[in-house]
Amino acid sequence: MKRGLVVPAEDNGVPFETGPNTILLSDVLLQNGQFSNMAEFPVLQMLYRQGMIIPNHPRNTGEKPRLIGHRDQVTAQMRYIYRGNYGLHNEQELIEAGASPEQARAMIRMKLSFAFGKIRHSDEFLDTLFIEGQEVEIKNGVTIRRLQVNVFEIRFKGHSVTVDLNLAPLERYESPYPLGYHQIRREYFSVVHSGNGDGWDVNRPSMSSILMFQGKIYLIDAGPSIENSLISLGIGINEIEGIFHTHSHDDHFAGLASLIRADRRLKYYATPLVRVSVSKKLAALLSIDEQNFAHYFEVHDLAYDAWNNIEGLEVKPQFSPHPVETSIFQFRTLWEDGYRSYAHFADIVALSVLKDMVTDDPEKPGVSQQMYDEVSRTYLTRTDVKKIDCGGGMIHGQAEDFTDDESGKIIISHMARDLTDHEKEIGSGAPFGATEVLIPACQDYILRVAFHFLRSHLPTAPLHQLRMLLNNDTALLNPESIILKAGAKPTDLYLVLTGNVEVIDAEANLRSQVYAGTLIGEQPCLHDQGSTRTYRATSFVQALKIPTELFSRFVEINHLREDLDRLRIYRNFLEKTRLFSESIGQATQNRITQAMGSENYARGHDFRHADGRMLYLIKSGSITCKLGEIHAETLKPGDFFGEESAIFDTSSIFTFIAAEETECYLIPGGLLRDAPIVRWKLFEAFERRMQLLSKMDDENDSVFNWRNEYALDVPEMDAQHIKLFELGEKFSEASLNGDATAAQREERLDALISLSIEHFANEEAMLRQVGFQHRREHQARHESLIRQVHAEKERLAAHEFRMDEGFNSFFKDWIVRHILIEDRKYAAFLKNQAQSYII
Repeated sequence: MKRGLVVPAEDNGVPFETGPNTILLSDVLLQNGQFSNMAEFPVLQMLYRQGMIIPNHPRNTGEKPRLIGHRDQVTAQMRYIYRGNYGLHNEQELIEAGASPEQARAMIRMKLSFAFGKIRHSDEFLDTLFIEGQEVEIKNGVTIRRLQVNVFEIRFKGHSVTVDLNLAPLERYESPYPLGYHQIRREYFSVVHSGNGDGWDVNRPSMSSILMFQGKIYLIDAGPSIENSLISLGIGINEIEGIFHTHSHDDHFAGLASLIRADRRLKYYATPLVRVSVSKKLAALLSIDEQNFAHYFEVHDLAYDAWNNIEGLEVKPQFSPHPVETSIFQFRTLWEDGYRSYAHFADIVALSVLKDMVTDDPEKPGVSQQMYDEVSRTYLTRTDVKKIDCGGGMIHGQAEDFTDDESGKIIISHMARDLTDHEKEIGSGAPFGATEVLIPACQDYILRVAFHFLRSHLPTAPLHQLRMLLNNDTALLNPESIILKAGAKPTDLYLVLTGNVEVIDAEANLRSQVYAGTLIGEQPCLHDQGSTRTYRATSFVQALKIPTELFSRFVEINHLREDLDRLRIYRNFLEKTRLFSESIGQATQNRITQAMGSENYARGHDFRHADGRMLYLIKSGSITCKLGEIHAETLKPGDFFGEESAIFDTSSIFTFIAAEETECYLIPGGLLRDAPIVRWKLFEAFERRMQLLSKMDDENDSVFNWRNEYALDVPEMDAQHIKLFELGEKFSEASLNGDATAAQREERLDALISLSIEHFANEEAMLRQVGFQHRREHQARHESLIRQVHAEKERLAAHEFRMDEGFNSFFKDWIVRHILIEDRKYAAFLKNQAQSYII
């Protein structure tokens, strides 16, 4: 849009936008810590703003937007966009998420009204094209082929262009918004406006707010470029207490992908319906199990239409009609004259649009008169400050509905245009960074933060000595100012309390971010030497300024030098590894380094009987990773293993052997489980090893290749698994056999599904018998898998049961991964019980 490639146009008096019709996806989901593929809004632009899906629109010619790229990424995007369009798409899903049957029926009627009468699978409104080994045609003689990972050649009539989607080292995706720098004071109860755009605004972030309560920071929604918004406001990710979430559309959701890269789980507040809808969409985007949502966020479900008390901050979520599950929020807290309150009404609907949906026929798409009356009353609830969505159109609100609203202040939001004079008479605007102070702070919350950080960094120091360090000035450092230069000896140490700081070593081509809790200049101070790196503020930064002479004497008096030097050695090593090189606050680093130990291992040492509670991080030497007798990979210093049991509660099918004398750091897995950024990187490594396995199977030309290493040593279950693999192989043969009829393919698939259901029932009976503590989660995964495969079967049946490689890969993944990951969890439990069970 900024480059003028997407512009308003008109066709026979009907307005629309120009734009692309195809999206080339990155081969890799993550680049330099950022997510590469979030295609929902570009697809929505094509469908709605270009008119490709709108009934009777002149641009609705039957052509569909197209996603092209690696099969895994295309498939993930199709599932994520489907969830983004509809959220929970049937009554059963809504009921499982906590809705009553009556509520579920009413919500589906409403969704159908928004969806023009039909909920469609993604392939009904999106085309796909997989770029694999050969050059393929996109359309009209334009072809594309992959030259290497993320590098493509596009050709047309003898002309070609090379497209490189790889980010350079240290390069990041640019923010489209000019945000500037803002210094935000921590108030008792206040609201900072962090966005008023509508997802299409090229100058402002999407509608969102930051709520401050008693010095704690809460996000209300997280849209695209959330990291840039936080940096502009002088807030580091690890300063955030939690997020209140309204719904799953990308302009309010996309920032979650950044928040799971924090070094601790942020608190997640939403109604169960919104939380389930969001977790399903995030799982689709990341190609993970939706149960993993709770590993990346600390989930707190909120009750609808009730005041939920969060340590003195009360929040009431209320229903708002939208294509996906949506809550609007009222916040309040007790004060001298009663309550002070703020309402955040994101993605409401214009009452005129909702009125047109009203119908008495329960069999038709629409809403009841009762729903209309309740929603219109809710929207006009009086609050001190109210922020409202006035984006208009079919799924957003309009200012005119709030003409008679008696709230103290109304803020009009969620639009990409200037306010009309009539709208200006109804509500105010709110520039990025503006603050509404509902209750001012009469205390300095920053000192409380400073004490917490000092205590975590110096846990053995006496309290009165820590109070001495606290009795120093707090400095405000301007954005882009150098805090400590490489080669310089510090005269003061800076304990970062708020904001973001970048660390630069130009010679080593190193640049990284450090956050609140980092003590800048500690090692140069203790060793009377120059800094090896440059520290530079990237936002307004508040820091406790401690004179180096005072800190040196403090260390000597309390006999801390040896401990600090040991932690420094550990920290320096961790910072050079891929696992701990980014987004790890020093407070988290300190907890890890204080619990770390090291062990030496002789050449040939077999780690099969290693401590399953520990992650092994190689300091020196090398480790051979093998599958049976097949060499899979060699691990070098900085690499790690043992994450399967230490983090994911399963056992590895690989064996790890010391290829030479090797020293490893041992880190308790319990410390890493609640560090989302570390857990995510461990998950990536776990997935990479699973891909190694898949590659080995492909080389053997066997889709369902049973290996002895898959055995659980539970005879009855192993026998059933082998039978599943045999049926899977027959199904695969039928799906890829051009001579097989649709009926034969469906018959093989039904046999595989039937055996799977029978096997799951046997497995669940066994888990109840032996008292497996995670049996309910295991059963929930079984139920989810069965739903997924039936949904895939329905999709295939809609296309006359034409099997494709995508479905084949899905089913292989469905069977093999469940056995290799989930079933190995109970196998480890049974092994620990040292008992034999008969089924």
